[in-house]
Amino acid sequence: MSLFDISNIEKEINELEKKTLVDGFWNDNQKSSKILSKIKQLKSKLNSFNSVSQEINNLIELTELVNMEPDEEVAKEILKSTNKIQKDFEKLEMSTLLSGKYDENNAILTIHPGAGGTESQDWAEMLYRMYTRWANKNNYEVKELDYLEGEEAGLKSVTFEVTGENAYGYLKCEKGVHRLVRISPFDSGGRRHTSFASVEVLPEITDDIEIDINPDDLRIDTYRASGAGGQHINKTSSAVRITHIPTNIVVACQSERSQIQNRETAMKMLKSKLFDLKEKEQKEKIEDLKGEQKDIAWGSQIRSYVFCPYTMVKDHRTNYEVGNVQAVMDGEIDDFIKSYLKFNIS
Repeated sequence: MSLFDISNIEKEINELEKKTLVDGFWNDNQKSSKILSKIKQLKSKLNSFNSVSQEINNLIELTELVNMEPDEEVAKEILKSTNKIQKDFEKLEMSTLLSGKYDENNAILTIHPGAGGTESQDWAEMLYRMYTRWANKNNYEVKELDYLEGEEAGLKSVTFEVTGENAYGYLKCEKGVHRLVRISPFDSGGRRHTSFASVEVLPEITDDIEIDINPDDLRIDTYRASGAGGQHINKTSSAVRITHIPTNIVVACQSERSQIQNRETAMKMLKSKLFDLKEKEQKEKIEDLKGEQKDIAWGSQIRSYVFCPYTMVKDHRTNYEVGNVQAVMDGEIDDFIKSYLKFNIS
């Protein structure tokens, strides 16, 4: 358990809580919000550690009991507890690998298919499903912000938000181009196809981070929403598209019922993209924050998913690979995330 410096975490929590008692603390909303958020993050980390420690102590007691009096039911309980502790500890270990400034933030993901029409659009939909399942398995909330259906199947683009502690820290590992190799269900000749899709991952920009946007630099269009959400969203022009003219960045949102809510969400997305752009301008390598993606094509992929002639998923950055491609498509990507986080700090 040396992964955590518990005494320093407890010390930092105490120091931050003392600041909340200072006169005038609540007068500065941005400062107080930032401190409270940090306290919540540290307490969550401490609670996770204490929970795993308690589970280990309980397991030791059960083991001593079954050694003195063999009991099949207790033995089964020990096995069940051991598996749970292993998963909880692995999750705890992963959280210690997060050191980025915005790792604790929510994440905004956008998936675009590469060239190839229906085949690539279907692949983009498969990736969307994979991330949704991963989020559900890890108790994150997924909110679809904008969705454009494919012509025959799949999607032309989707933007969604993953909400929860360290969502960006984990999902930033997924930035880049993803490659699929399979027998196409859309090819009557049963031939093997290669498809590509790009995944962009941005941290949600919180209120304590200032991004100045000149209203004169914005072009705001409204239109009728489409896709999932029922008939209600199609009756009025509630969907909002915002274009930032100087950078030509375009964001859109149609997930909310009102135009005002969609505009607020779209502005949040725009701030994240402008922040991303600002960060990249300060870096020597443009790949650092945006992701290691160039064209959505050969030679630029970060990961390959092979369904045929064999089954394999391989990350080309870390060389980590598994053979159970279906499990990965069902959201089992934690090992890829963990290997990348370890690789990135080595």
